[in-house]
Amino acid sequence: MKKTGREKRHKRIIKKVKGDSEKPRVVVFRSKKHIYAQLVDDESRKVITGFSTLSKDFKEKRLKSNNKDAAKIVGQMFACKAKELGIERISFDRAGYKYHGRVKAFADGAKEGGLKF
Repeated sequence: MKKTGREKRHKRIIKKVKGDSEKPRVVVFRSKKHIYAQLVDDESRKVITGFSTLSKDFKEKRLKSNNKDAAKIVGQMFACKAKELGIERISFDRAGYKYHGRVKAFADGAKEGGLKF
């Protein structure tokens, strides 16, 4: 039941939050152990890039992957990766999750990394 409710909320969010090549949409997904983020261009229907706690750069730090500190670091590393691609402005898609905890920590890390919402 919880998953289907989140998926319904995510569909409502997608109707309002659109991404294009200049301002792509950042989709955040969290599981019990990891957090994932993707830059999506909705006009061309392509994923530009992605980053998660499973990425090689994050694993080199040897940190725990299921807490807010890890989410914040992933947000900062994600921002660096997006800036390398020349992206500074984004639309944030929380994917049906509440804006608190790890999702908020990821967003704060991305803001600290230089992305503008």
